[in-house]
Amino acid sequence: MAAQRGIGLILLVVIAGLVVGSLLGELLGSLLPSGHAQDLISRGPTIGLTPPATVDLRFLAMTFGVSLKVNLVGVVGVVLAAVALRRL
Repeated sequence: MAAQRGIGLILLVVIAGLVVGSLLGELLGSLLPSGHAQDLISRGPTIGLTPPATVDLRFLAMTFGVSLKVNLVGVVGVVLAAVALRRL
């Protein structure tokens, strides 16, 4: 079934779920008072290149960097996006 949908659509839905979930997590975290509940919802690991990688060819310099901040609501967003994709 995954071959019929295409990898691009699956990646798009998963990334959209992560982005929307992470934004909601940050918003919810800013509304809650400081404490364990706010930490649980808004904080999470940051995955990526830190610091960004730089390639310098003397005539061209390129900097590559990717960083992904994941929180609890972002993971829930990915799960909900996967369930929604499965039902389509």
